[in-house]
Amino acid sequence: MTDKRLLIIGPNGIGKSNLLEAVELLGSLRSHRCSSDQDLIQWDQPQALIRAKANEHEILELELRRKGGRQARRNGKSLSRQLDLIGPLRCVGFSALDLDLVRGEPALRRQWLDRVVMQLEPIYADLTSRYKKLLRHRSHLWKQWRHQPAQQRDSLLDAFDVQMALVSTRIHRRRRRALKRLEPLAAQWQSWLSQGQEQLQLSYLPGSHLEGDEAEEPWRLAIESQLLAQRSEEERLGSCRVGPHRDEIGLLLNGNGARRFGSAGQQRSLVLALKLAELELVSELCGEPPLLLLDDVLAELDPRRQKMLLDAVGEKHQCLISTTHLEGFQTEWQQGSQIIEAGSLISSADVG
Repeated sequence: MTDKRLLIIGPNGIGKSNLLEAVELLGSLRSHRCSSDQDLIQWDQPQALIRAKANEHEILELELRRKGGRQARRNGKSLSRQLDLIGPLRCVGFSALDLDLVRGEPALRRQWLDRVVMQLEPIYADLTSRYKKLLRHRSHLWKQWRHQPAQQRDSLLDAFDVQMALVSTRIHRRRRRALKRLEPLAAQWQSWLSQGQEQLQLSYLPGSHLEGDEAEEPWRLAIESQLLAQRSEEERLGSCRVGPHRDEIGLLLNGNGARRFGSAGQQRSLVLALKLAELELVSELCGEPPLLLLDDVLAELDPRRQKMLLDAVGEKHQCLISTTHLEGFQTEWQQGSQIIEAGSLISSADVG
């Protein structure tokens, strides 16, 4: 169906990725590529504006400003919370950068899991933002506190620990729940991609010592205790040693760590499995399939994995795909898609 898939063709550097990144920003309020809004605004402009018609009844806008932060609007009405923009345009992004998900640093896996949780619970974005601010503020204050009396310093840290423990608990709980839901889906996809040869296991390795079920109060008290116990080490090293910023996601293939022992091909299949599981979970829990953004991914995959990814997506998902060429896309895929090249719409009947 021509309203299901849109292929954007063109050489590198003409803005294909920027288009997909703009859609991702409207759908999730985050960019997988940049952490600062300053990097998303054209260098000689004071602001940038992204506007999209998500459906017949929803027009979404996000204004990025060099001074004054962001402004979100929905159907022309300014929103007091950016979070209220999330919902009409849920999306799952997959770019060449995601192929480092397995072999990269733990922060990449945390960011991926956070994007999944935020699609399911938009309020989660507020939790992670609060935690980052607390962590930055805590680090900054340590530098100021070094010459203060220990009693005064400890009373301030006690107040910090209460806030950090509460926010940490709520982040830990949501990350663990999401990973539990993702694991069976990802394992099923990994088995399919490997033709039954590989068993995938996902494990949540929290940066706090957590025992028992996910009851908020016991976990909060346990984290408070751990924050207190690590203070002398925190003072010596200059960084907090407890909390979600130290979480890791374990990825095991047939019982072995995929980061160390997985081949390049196995690692790429694993990333596909994680992304397809994310797509399936968001579809299941939100009641409708999210928009799938594929940013020049096929160029990074061998022909077998290209075909398997396209077969898995099939007709079920609305897709926005960037590519430098049509090689790798089967004839039926091209015929079932709208194709834009150098800003012009090509009829699918004229392709192939």
